[in-house]
Amino acid sequence: MSYVAPLKDMQFVIKELAGLAQLNALPGCEDASPETVEAVLEENAKFCSEVIAPLNVAGDKEPSFWQDGKVTTTKGFKEAFKAFGEAGWQGVQHPVEFGGQGLPKLVATPCIEMLNSANLSFALCPLLTDGAIEALMTAGTEEQKKIYLENLVSGKWTGTMNLTEPQAGSDLALVRTRAVPQGDGTYKLFGTKIFITFGEHDMAENIVHLVLARTPDAPEGVKGISLFIVPKYLVNADGSPGERNDVHCVSIEHKLGIKASPTAVLQFGDHGGAVGTLVGEENRGLEYMFIMMNAARFAVGMQGIAVAERAYQKAVQYARDRVQSRDLAGSSGPVAIIHHPDVRRMLMSMRAQTEAARALAYVTAAAHDVAHHHPDDAARKANQAFYEFMVPIVKGWSTEMSIDVASSGVQVHGGMGFIEETGAAQYYRDARILPIYEGTTAIQANDLVGRKTVRDGGATARSILALARRTEEELAAHAGGDLAAIRKQLSAAVGALDEVVSHVVGNMKTDIKGVFAGSVPYLKMAGIVLGGWQMARAALIAAEKLKTGEGDTRFYEAKIVTARFYADHILPQSLAYRTAIVDGAQGVLALAEEQF
Repeated sequence: MSYVAPLKDMQFVIKELAGLAQLNALPGCEDASPETVEAVLEENAKFCSEVIAPLNVAGDKEPSFWQDGKVTTTKGFKEAFKAFGEAGWQGVQHPVEFGGQGLPKLVATPCIEMLNSANLSFALCPLLTDGAIEALMTAGTEEQKKIYLENLVSGKWTGTMNLTEPQAGSDLALVRTRAVPQGDGTYKLFGTKIFITFGEHDMAENIVHLVLARTPDAPEGVKGISLFIVPKYLVNADGSPGERNDVHCVSIEHKLGIKASPTAVLQFGDHGGAVGTLVGEENRGLEYMFIMMNAARFAVGMQGIAVAERAYQKAVQYARDRVQSRDLAGSSGPVAIIHHPDVRRMLMSMRAQTEAARALAYVTAAAHDVAHHHPDDAARKANQAFYEFMVPIVKGWSTEMSIDVASSGVQVHGGMGFIEETGAAQYYRDARILPIYEGTTAIQANDLVGRKTVRDGGATARSILALARRTEEELAAHAGGDLAAIRKQLSAAVGALDEVVSHVVGNMKTDIKGVFAGSVPYLKMAGIVLGGWQMARAALIAAEKLKTGEGDTRFYEAKIVTARFYADHILPQSLAYRTAIVDGAQGVLALAEEQF
């Protein structure tokens, strides 16, 4: 089946929940008018469905391959990427001065979702390039920006992020790649990097590797890491790619999913040293790399939402087409399985979780834009705190959710879901990497606990809960019916999350292992509750639209029903998480190592 972008829901979330009109009024966001945004999204949807989506199955069946140090991507990828760059899609959110469209992150976010829904493997190349652009925009010299940014924004060149080494996975203190100064402002790098997404490919003229390494006199640990630009081809004085640098792909991984995305092992310095230039100051590399990582973490959260949407669409189509068994209410013959209650339950669960995660992510993107464009300092700080709190949730919860949704998609297909030819299994396999790369769910949860909750004594968390309680108050004006039912479940869930925030803050010093034993449940709970808050907001707006007779009646009716399902079936999970977090640490930590 083909991918159809959920433009109506995207537009609803952008306009009604994320506040496009208010954003459009801010300095620097004047071009993001509703008409412009609608046109951008429609054109992007057309490009993704017609150009990128048809390559998805081919990439899974005939993935990129390595031979003699070179990687050949799936047939059609090279041409599609050229079209992607020429159409300006790499530059949606990047500055006009470097060839971008200069639109807000809120506008780029649905474009990211659509690209990943169309083809997760393909989309990884632009994702890493976006991160490289962000890092160089923040920490690069004017000369580095001049050399690299326009080429990256145009899609002529692509970017990578080189952190992981054979002995250094998530623990970057163990990085051992060496960077030796040459006395002329350049360095020569020596070492091995693994798991480098699109570290070698044939889709662009040059690949700009951003590499973590240590200088000879660097201190041990993360405080001794620097960041370097190491291009595949050295850059000539006129800006064109020149001689081959001493960085080579020695193999690519054979993976469970995202098979068309080449995951490279790169060797630096086997023939005298790979030439690199320092980004920013020595020993501040991790700080700069986190700019890339935070951009990538949000984008990976969008990957989770994207693959969940694709799995949902596939399951709905199959449920409509597959005829099996009589309707429980009585029918003259077999009916399409979409009539069966449990299939309905699975489809509603897939739909509700995907919509909740989309809403939370888009609202988070809007907060990022307000934090960068609002003229009031207090508003900027409040929105930045909101954005930073939400990034680990968007990344961690959305990706964990995508596995559940893709698994349900296989289940809807029954035995045919376990057969590769139907295509449902690819979404499940592709989704499985999402909670792992760019920081596992546990790393996101540790960030949410330590940096985002405890550091300010829970102030940001409680300010967000206060916003959710304001939505509760709005729901209270509606007696009976769906909105009252939503309020009941939201109120219980918000109260439980508030209790957990107090537990995390109150026990960090006295029982740190106990708190972190519940860190992933805390992250999942926060996603469920705050996603439920957005669904409640959506239901309120839909009810008002129905009352005034404005817009698509069936869309707004479905929005309320979906929010009600989320409240009844998903939000109550937060109460179980509350018990696991507050009372469950002992069971996690009780066994001695030898008892496992």
